[in-house]
Amino acid sequence: MVIFAFLLLSYVLLSVALYFVFVKAGEKGWKGLVPGLNFVVWARLIGRKPEYALLLLVPIVNIFIYAGMAIDMVRSFGKYGFWQAVWAVVYAPGYFLYLGLSSKERYIGPAITAEREFMRRLEEARAKNDRKTLRKLMRHNPYQKSALREWAEAIIFAVFAAAFIRMFLIEAYTIPTSSMEQTLLVGDFLFVSKVNYGIRTPQTVLMIPLLHNRIPWLNRESYLSEPNIPFTRLPAVEQIDHNEIVVFNYPEGDSVYVFPQRTWSIHDFRRGAIPEPYARAIRNGQVALVVRPIDKKDHYIKRCIGLPGDTLEVRDRQVYINGQPVKNPSKMQFLYRISPPNSINPRKLESWGVNIQESNPTAGLFFLTAEQVEKIKALDPNIRVEVFSPNNPNPYHLFPHDPEHFPGWTMDNYGPVWIPKKGVTVKLTPENIAMFRRVITAYEHHTLEMRDGQFFIDGQPTDTYTFEQDYYWMMGDNRHNSEDSRVWGFVPFDHVVGKPLFIWFSLKNGNLRDGIRWNRLFMSANQM
Repeated sequence: MVIFAFLLLSYVLLSVALYFVFVKAGEKGWKGLVPGLNFVVWARLIGRKPEYALLLLVPIVNIFIYAGMAIDMVRSFGKYGFWQAVWAVVYAPGYFLYLGLSSKERYIGPAITAEREFMRRLEEARAKNDRKTLRKLMRHNPYQKSALREWAEAIIFAVFAAAFIRMFLIEAYTIPTSSMEQTLLVGDFLFVSKVNYGIRTPQTVLMIPLLHNRIPWLNRESYLSEPNIPFTRLPAVEQIDHNEIVVFNYPEGDSVYVFPQRTWSIHDFRRGAIPEPYARAIRNGQVALVVRPIDKKDHYIKRCIGLPGDTLEVRDRQVYINGQPVKNPSKMQFLYRISPPNSINPRKLESWGVNIQESNPTAGLFFLTAEQVEKIKALDPNIRVEVFSPNNPNPYHLFPHDPEHFPGWTMDNYGPVWIPKKGVTVKLTPENIAMFRRVITAYEHHTLEMRDGQFFIDGQPTDTYTFEQDYYWMMGDNRHNSEDSRVWGFVPFDHVVGKPLFIWFSLKNGNLRDGIRWNRLFMSANQM
């Protein structure tokens, strides 16, 4: 709300400033107060065609158009310096108001028209080899820039252009974990489109460009949480569909403990899901709790298995949606035990694409696809390959973290779970409240209490709740080695970042020393 008030005040100030600027330029001042017309006149005063102002209606592009028009306006008052251009971009309303009210400043004409005429005369003198005129023009050249300024402007523009492209259009991501193997491998670098599911406006406005949430080596966040703006999403090009790979913000990543090896959420800590060395460091106060807004939560990449309104269930490792078995990913993996353990050379398995680093060859435990299992069985009929289902002894490990009302759920036999859909109303009961508590409180920002068997939402008694946005169910293709919706639950639509396009680079095991996977370069991420 604060940032919108700031923007509204800035626009009012800009309109008032344009009133005085227009008067100095020989225009009627009232035109500066009329929304739309003020930008048309502004474009004309700097030497642009009036229809040029229409570009201010194009999202993302309008930011650069506005900056260019601001610089050209101050140039139209004879201000050609580097810092004068910087102030025009940083806060045009304030600078324009100074130009309009100062008795020392005057409008000298459209900057773009003047520059074109100057360049025409310059080229004409060069063509005629008129050295006297050429020297005179160069001596009074207001457009001459030092090499240092040229470099500074080029770097600033490149950084901010890259930052805006990264923020709104396309961003590069890397795969840090094996939760999506063999579909996406550790060390794959992806380009992800932020347009397909609708461009999100950033919540945080003060940040270091080109960094997501941490400053390397300094172990500090790369942004300021205040001021911020409310979440907004532009219309989507397409809707998320079943089995699409999606990049999203980690739903439980609002409050986290950041370690060099990985990040744990405060919810992991409360559920006792963090290994003891890390948990001890947290208890001893050695690691501070970091609170993050949505757009600065860690990025995850999984496959969308369930859509809003779906009922999902896992039976003996097979996922069912609305009672029907789903088509499994072609490279879906589970953990298998190979007996006897040393019956296969790990190098041979690695040549088939098995991730040896994530496996336990000594115990004969490997994450394998169905194709790899068949290859192993074909080597020797005496080799046994059996699914090894990992059982977590912590009864609160799996979502919704309520073993009393949801007993016996495992990674292989899970559910059923109904996925919330925008506009749908559900009846709240003590038996199902664990399923929806975080949706109501953390994602849709209401208070929830239960007193004497009665639910109170925002202080009002109720036994129903209507969902305000859509939710999705995300799972990794490496089903026995993936922390996904089975652990932290639903993914809200406002956490959805974008759609992977293709792999632009790939390092074996995420390490340049281990080599480059040339065969994965420019592979489409939508056909995996």
